[in-house]
Amino acid sequence: MSLPASPDERARRGRARRKRLPRSEHAATPRLEGRPDPVAVLAAQGADRVQELLPIRYERMAAGAFPFLRGAAAVMAGDLGAMPHTGLLVQLCGDAHLLNFGLFASPERALLFDLNDFDETQPGPFEWDVKRLAASVAVAARENGHGDKAARRSAAAAAAAYRRNMRRLAGLGELAVWYERVDSAEVLPLVRRRDRERVASALERARRRTSLQALEKLTELVDGSLRIRSDPPLLDPAGEADSETVRRVFADYRSTLPEERRLLLDRFQVVDVARKVVGVGSVGTRCYVVLLTGRDPGDPLFLQVKEAGPSVLEAHAGASRHRHAGHRVVAGQRLLQAAGDIFLGWATGPGGGTSTGVSCAT
Repeated sequence: MSLPASPDERARRGRARRKRLPRSEHAATPRLEGRPDPVAVLAAQGADRVQELLPIRYERMAAGAFPFLRGAAAVMAGDLGAMPHTGLLVQLCGDAHLLNFGLFASPERALLFDLNDFDETQPGPFEWDVKRLAASVAVAARENGHGDKAARRSAAAAAAAYRRNMRRLAGLGELAVWYERVDSAEVLPLVRRRDRERVASALERARRRTSLQALEKLTELVDGSLRIRSDPPLLDPAGEADSETVRRVFADYRSTLPEERRLLLDRFQVVDVARKVVGVGSVGTRCYVVLLTGRDPGDPLFLQVKEAGPSVLEAHAGASRHRHAGHRVVAGQRLLQAAGDIFLGWATGPGGGTSTGVSCAT
């Protein structure tokens, strides 16, 4: 096994790449001639999805420029893939827009700010995530009523913050970088004074978000049995066939968990399954919420089981090294998140299809 390059050697390689692709060239936009029709790209992406749900996806995307950007990761991946890139490869989120960052509880119950969507994760040029994030900041600024100058300043500020933090992290040791995390307490001082009360209230609501709160919100008693509350078409009873399929793949999913977490999962039993519509770009993929209970009905665990297909980046950055799309998503999430979900795992769906089981418990 070759030794890792020294910091000086890595810096030299970076400068060499910058000479090959100057920073100014990142301002270029893809040529329109020969560019795939965005509508055709979205239609192709939806070909193997649940067709009855696709109108929800398109309706959500049509609501504005930012919802369209959220749902059009495949379109932007094509644009980025058509341009020269640095060749400096990292594990990409693949869909690093503004609303794919949020708050979640770590296994130690600390409230962290981090990425929270990994459907498209895949190795690729580092700047693709940075460009999608900066573009989303600019589009969000316009959606909130700001002009082009403010949008440009916001995007530049996001890129500058990324650059500063990369320089800071480059000076740290490997373990220090690995354990880097953003606690919610670090976020509030960064917020403008006039917005701090609103943000502090949002942080407090996030801290109170628990499985028991979800139990009250998402379930009801039906003939004396606990069931997930129906809210069609966004949340529907899964039906006997789909429920049986989800139960069957659980053994496969369980095998991908560490041994101690398999033992913990075995203390719960599946009570109900419902089909759920999630996000914008993901609408139409098969997604289920699974309600499990532990020692009694007041001891709930909610799991999300979501279909995973090829990343939108694979056509432009190369095929995934993981033959299983669910494995790709889980491995990418474990690499990118500061603290992963303890029930994160993957399974093979019916007919060889792939899915990932991701916990929604907090």
